[in-house]
Amino acid sequence: MAEIKTKKNKASVSKFIDSVENEQKREDAKALVKIFEDITKEKATMWGTSIIGFGEYHYKSERSSQEGDWPLTGFSPRKQNISIYIMPGFKAYGDLLKKLGKHKHSVSCLYINKLADIDLPTLKKLIKKGYEDMKKNYFNK
Repeated sequence: MAEIKTKKNKASVSKFIDSVENEQKREDAKALVKIFEDITKEKATMWGTSIIGFGEYHYKSERSSQEGDWPLTGFSPRKQNISIYIMPGFKAYGDLLKKLGKHKHSVSCLYINKLADIDLPTLKKLIKKGYEDMKKNYFNK
């Protein structure tokens, strides 16, 4: 089994954010750290070289023999967009997605260009619900 490359590490979140080339994404990343820390009450930590995570859980894949640790929620200010990780996926959050504003999403990733494109109170609700659902799913068994 291949080992997961993206792991929690001691790299500096602020140094990583300062290295983001696009000024708007850099400012949005600083704002997102505060939003995530306020909601989760968890300290931002680096996962791999480009993911800022909050909290942690251990998973075992049902489809393969892969298992490992991963953040309960987080984001990454990527070149093309900001990826926000809502780990339970979006099936239960359709009402919030409708109110969110300009975005795209896949299984558990929400893609936005900038915070100004979306409704921040709705994003905060989405992050909170996803985080709380992950805690229920992984810690209240």
